[in-house]
Amino acid sequence: MLRLFLIGIFLAAAFFVWFFLTPSGSYWRYRAADTLITTQHRHWAKYLIGQQGLETRVAEYMKQFEEMGEERQNTEIQLPGGKDGGKDVNAAGDGEQPLTSVEEIDGKGYHGYILTVTDPTKVRLVVPNKVGRGELVSSMVKRTGALAGVNAGGFADPQWQGNGFQPIGLVITQGKIYYNGLGKDKSVQIVGLDKQGKMIAGRYSIQELLNLGISEAVSFEPRIIVNGKGLIKNHNSGWGIAPRTVMAQREDGAILFLVIDGRQPGYSIGADLYDCQQILLERGAVIAANLDGGSSTILVTEGGDIMNKPSSKSGKGRYLPTAFLVFDHPETVSVPNIWAGLKPGDIDPSKW
Repeated sequence: MLRLFLIGIFLAAAFFVWFFLTPSGSYWRYRAADTLITTQHRHWAKYLIGQQGLETRVAEYMKQFEEMGEERQNTEIQLPGGKDGGKDVNAAGDGEQPLTSVEEIDGKGYHGYILTVTDPTKVRLVVPNKVGRGELVSSMVKRTGALAGVNAGGFADPQWQGNGFQPIGLVITQGKIYYNGLGKDKSVQIVGLDKQGKMIAGRYSIQELLNLGISEAVSFEPRIIVNGKGLIKNHNSGWGIAPRTVMAQREDGAILFLVIDGRQPGYSIGADLYDCQQILLERGAVIAANLDGGSSTILVTEGGDIMNKPSSKSGKGRYLPTAFLVFDHPETVSVPNIWAGLKPGDIDPSKW
């Protein structure tokens, strides 16, 4: 017993020296801290890198994300209807390609899916149908008759138990501002589509978005690909390991929704943003941006069937304010503005 105890002490000391005093140990220590930062237990990261280290790390990421949103996208996208040298794609693809398809993907420590939408004009932002709380994406898909859907923007989430009703930043659908939590003359990082189906992501003011003909958009960050190049240098700057949802577009106009499960040892731990960036670059993405992840990450197919394994307690995802849904005929879908007449201060995000 004494020998085992002494061996245990030796191994613990060796691990401590490696973890805190060597370059390789520091690499994994910061990876672990970054992963904690993406969860409700962010404060635990201070035990790995110190309180000052935690504050510095978060500030560095915020600065990095801001810089990653500045460059304007100028890659030509082949849009439906012949715009920008485009193609003519109908609701069924063009008789050769289906509108939607799902690819299963696996990598080191993660499992996920890519939903491909061949016609970007078939993607629509949908919001809940009841005032006072968000809605499950599976419910949105089933209620509206959508072909598929993924979670979209972030929301106020007190104690990580929020009701999903108060979005963060902007919500725009069919070119109309449904929710504005920015105040006047401010810009924000957004992810969305213009009226021709071209993806727009990065930092914009409301007026800039309107001038660009924005159709569907939510606020989230960071943008990770612009003009065909990745903006995240390596895993160490990939913002930790977590469930992920990312939206991207190829030059042929197709939209890619990447959904990666996480926080489930033995099945899928999750991925960092560098993983997501590389997956999408390999599939021809010229622009891509992060959407809300964690326990919000979900991929739903026709009829409200959940394809992935959300990390939420219920296994059904969370109640959310927004989702990107795909329709054969999106112009026929009615999306009432449930925030009409409400100001951010009028909403209690913790009250169910």
